[in-house]
Amino acid sequence: MALSDASTIALSNRFVVKMTGKSEYDLGSWFKAEGLDVSWDVAEYRTGDGGNDRFYFPGNTKYSNIKLTRAVSEETKKVRSWLSKNSFTSEVFIGKIELYGSKRDDGLITEWELRDVMPVKWAITGFDAGASQVSLESLELAHKGFLEDEIKLG
Repeated sequence: MALSDASTIALSNRFVVKMTGKSEYDLGSWFKAEGLDVSWDVAEYRTGDGGNDRFYFPGNTKYSNIKLTRAVSEETKKVRSWLSKNSFTSEVFIGKIELYGSKRDDGLITEWELRDVMPVKWAITGFDAGASQVSLESLELAHKGFLEDEIKLG
């Protein structure tokens, strides 16, 4: 593990998720967020007389679906309510994922604003009352991106 001057030893992060559309929904805290990444297609251009010479340009951006995970808790009701109210509607949501430290006093570390969020999957893991484990909730979200790279025409 690589540490920097800004690293905190034994830091446990949490993600707070909110959806804003016609109404605002606070989906609570999550301990894991996957898919907060972006990649680019590479556009390659070769001139006719340049031999092997070529030019590279950034192409289309590609975003992964976001997958959020946490232990099932009272906050699970918030997600179920949001999904029930918006299951078959085409409301456009702006999703905000905020990264905080482990304590409530810790300030905001960074945030992602997701454009045009749509739920893809919601799941509660199987529950075994005899096992010593916590049942987990996961929520998967599709979105159009979080970078401020939109081209404005007109």
